[in-house]
Amino acid sequence: MLQISDIPSKEILPGFVARFIHTESNTIGFVEIKAGGELPEHAHHHTQTTQVTEGKLQLTINGETTIYEPGMIAIIPSNIPHSAKALTDCKVTDIFSPVREDYK
Repeated sequence: MLQISDIPSKEILPGFVARFIHTESNTIGFVEIKAGGELPEHAHHHTQTTQVTEGKLQLTINGETTIYEPGMIAIIPSNIPHSAKALTDCKVTDIFSPVREDYK
């Protein structure tokens, strides 16, 4: 059994603190974002899903902006530009495939 709170945390950007686990084919991130935290536009070769579990997160995916709230899931295909801004304190669960070696 694994408790999320027992996973070591690391700040991946100012205002973004994440806890990662890695399987053979995925990286799962449990991310806490402070209100106002911004993820600049970028793209990577991973397919990503982002599920908001707390708060309001503004995501822009391939030029289309949507505000995500708890229970909503974004699917971000590989190599598609995306960015994010926390409108409130947020918690999200990110799943990446393949494994994010840079987050190990």
